[in-house]
Amino acid sequence: MLRYRVTSADGRRVEHIATIGLVREFPKDRDAWREVDRLGLGVRINDAPTPGRASFHFLAEHYLKADFGADAVRPKSVNTIPIVEHYVRDYLIKRFGERIAEDIKPLEIQKWLKSLNEVNGLAWTTIAKIRGLMHRIYKVGILHEHVAKNPVLHVETRSKSAYRAIIITPAQTVAILKSLPSPLHYTLVLTCAATALRSSEILALRWSDVLWGEGRIRISKRWAKGEDGETKTDVSDGYVPLHRVLAGHLREWQRQTPHAKETDFVFPSLRARGRKPLSSSVFVADHLRPAAKKAGVHIEDGQRFGLHNLRHSLSNWLVNKAKVEPKTVQGILRHAKIQTTLDLYTQEDSDETRAAQGEFLNAVGMSTAVN
Repeated sequence: MLRYRVTSADGRRVEHIATIGLVREFPKDRDAWREVDRLGLGVRINDAPTPGRASFHFLAEHYLKADFGADAVRPKSVNTIPIVEHYVRDYLIKRFGERIAEDIKPLEIQKWLKSLNEVNGLAWTTIAKIRGLMHRIYKVGILHEHVAKNPVLHVETRSKSAYRAIIITPAQTVAILKSLPSPLHYTLVLTCAATALRSSEILALRWSDVLWGEGRIRISKRWAKGEDGETKTDVSDGYVPLHRVLAGHLREWQRQTPHAKETDFVFPSLRARGRKPLSSSVFVADHLRPAAKKAGVHIEDGQRFGLHNLRHSLSNWLVNKAKVEPKTVQGILRHAKIQTTLDLYTQEDSDETRAAQGEFLNAVGMSTAVN
């Protein structure tokens, strides 16, 4: 272990500890000091550090501490942290960890990112996230004066996703509901389909969140890693409408559930005696997916399908069929940007595009009657 002191923002000298390795790997002091030099840790000890000596491994680990700690300007959610750590350690550090950070060239980074798609088969959206993390690692490194330049600035990737969510129609939703004899599962799917709540949000609901008199449901948390966590974004923290029809079904379920107290989960795990909500993944695999296939929804083996598809489906139907203003739909889905609602959650409707084309043909004097 290397112990050293650094000057904090308020001028205090604070002791830090860095792990160098096992004694069997560095049996003598000089071996350990050689490793300290190789990792560029001297940059953190020196009162006037000279950028350029830090290894990328050191820079990446420094980012994970600086950007995830209590003083982070951009705090990460409990769900995001393990994903970021996976990308940083299993991709970035694995590839560039031993290199001096400032010796890594932009073209080298870009060729490697391209190989992740061509050789490793990673989606470009995932590669774009890895590129963004590497950019952030250097940005934090520059802020803390461990490096002087950011080679990722000149690196390009593609970010368009090939993923298209499976959209189900209202008729298919009805067929799915009919295939779910359990009132717990029936009410869960109906509520999710009508409110477009995220899976983690609907599982976190307690009866106290259902504001009967106000005609809305309060969304202030999500269920993550076996406990309540913050909502996905600040905009997600809010309310969704509760129509009287949906309220009637929820009231009926509250009369049947053995866990009807204000503090109880609306959709509890009966096996766990209500101590936690039901498992989304188990419910989808055992009930929702088979019911959807029975309802005629085409789902290929390995294709993604779950409660989130109900969210996509409501957005798609409201915009394309019900002609609801996109801004209203954005409010229901609680998206920070309306482009997310329109580009990612609403697909092109072939019936609507054909009708629009017909209107144009009529306008130019062409008959659209079928001979």
